Amino acid sequence: MENDVINIEKAKEILDGGVEKANEILKNNEQINKLMEEVQAKVDKIPLLRDAIKDLPVMASMVKSYVTKEYTNVSPKVIATIVSAFIYLVKKKDFISDSIPLLGQLDDIAVIALALKFIEPELKEFLNWKNTAAAKTEKTEA
Repeated sequence: MENDVINIEKAKEILDGGVEKANEILKNNEQINKLMEEVQAKVDKIPLLRDAIKDLPVMASMVKSYVTKEYTNVSPKVIATIVSAFIYLVKKKDFISDSIPLLGQLDDIAVIALALKFIEPELKEFLNWKNTAAAKTEKTEA
């Protein structure tokens, strides 16, 4: 890989490679909950991830809403792509070790950013749905 920095092709390969594992995890609520906790812990530990990828919490919310069947107006492939990116984010062996300050998070950021690029239209639809649902809840509580 050029200059030891992850590129788009490698990030895509990582995402595609994780889809099968993602589909397995999505079938098991305990595993998906554990993955989501690990993602949150990693983001809490490395604020650079949160700052660099502001939509990460929305992606996590979309997965949670899909798993609970609260929001199902999305392709399972989109959810598998997000989960695949999350699997890479939390796995112990990265392409670039997280122990290397800043550079160690670049591969994580690249994989999440590429997943975000693939799912951006669906993420916008989810946000619209979520905002509409929140507005309806506010109206009924008022």
